[in-house]
Amino acid sequence: MVTSSFPIITTPDLERALGFYRDVLGGVVSYAFPPEGPPAYVGVDLGSSHLGIGHDTAVDLEAPQRIALWVYVADCDAAVAAVRAAGGTVLEEPVDQPWGERVARVADPDGNRIVVGARLG
Repeated sequence: MVTSSFPIITTPDLERALGFYRDVLGGVVSYAFPPEGPPAYVGVDLGSSHLGIGHDTAVDLEAPQRIALWVYVADCDAAVAAVRAAGGTVLEEPVDQPWGERVARVADPDGNRIVVGARLG
């Protein structure tokens, strides 16, 4: 069902985090949203791996979990239905996003967040 996946770090200071992953670890910015103005999300390629960095001013730096796993699937609604049918937790129903993906959020059996995305069109 999953075609690819990558972690997303959430931070209250995207520029600081980006500086670390880009300037210190040598990452290359491969995506930014929105395309103009201060980004709310940046995709960074680290070698052959990909990392997402999301901006959220409400993030508690003392919280035990600030990383989510993003998984791409062919059909977001079908993936969420499969999670629900297996007794899993659906945190947010699928919604079309302005960047061209349909996205939902679920939790694994230990409560870890998984973002389920499918490219539209």
